Amino acid sequence: MAKKGYTYITSNKNRTVLYIGVTSELKKRIWKHKNKVYESFSKRYNVYDLMYYETFDRIIDAIKREKQLKNWKKEWKWDLIKKNNPELKDLYDELT
Repeated sequence: MAKKGYTYITSNKNRTVLYIGVTSELKKRIWKHKNKVYESFSKRYNVYDLMYYETFDRIIDAIKREKQLKNWKKEWKWDLIKKNNPELKDLYDELT
């Protein structure tokens, strides 16, 4: 059976920086961002609020989507986020 995957977008408190990632365990990954587990872009720019995510039946499809989104203009990314999360709230607590 194929592993499920997630493509996600996080942002900083001021909503000025975006980070796009992929994972097979979304809640665990966002927790790691919030707790600054990794020495990475997300830690440096404090992009730990979950703004948007998509669920895929196969991790390979999530990886393809991540690559697609990383090639988008910043404006398009914000349009996608605002369409699904108009209040720009952190969606982390809504994850089951």
